Amino acid sequence: MNRDRRVAQKGFTLLELLVVLVILGMLASLAGPRVMKYIGGAKSDTARLQIEEFGAALDLYKLETGRYPDTQEGLQALVEAPPSVSNWNGPYLKKNSIPKDPWGFEYHWVSPGEHGAFDIFSLGADNREGGDGEDKDIVSW
Repeated sequence: MNRDRRVAQKGFTLLELLVVLVILGMLASLAGPRVMKYIGGAKSDTARLQIEEFGAALDLYKLETGRYPDTQEGLQALVEAPPSVSNWNGPYLKKNSIPKDPWGFEYHWVSPGEHGAFDIFSLGADNREGGDGEDKDIVSW
């Protein structure tokens, strides 16, 4: 009879499983917000790096063509020769396409810019001017 009891006692009880689930839930509630904060920061850092890459490509474009692309030609001039430009030796980006910002929106391009020869910016996660945190604008100036 003792042998039957030992066989029947193998495994976890429902109470033990519930305690483990509660502990896991508490750990997730503590760690989750920190992980999300780092993910948001990584997207902002990615946008900043992409804008710097555009700046370097635009400087090479100007060196070869004598000017920056105007607002109408846009960043597309880095991967496709505008009809009015001579000495274009692109594409000036490693990939033959203009990447979107980390939130899936187009980068904004103004040339001549208000803050320099050109302005490149992303409006952040909300795609609206201003904002804080992940909604903050990422700019080239």
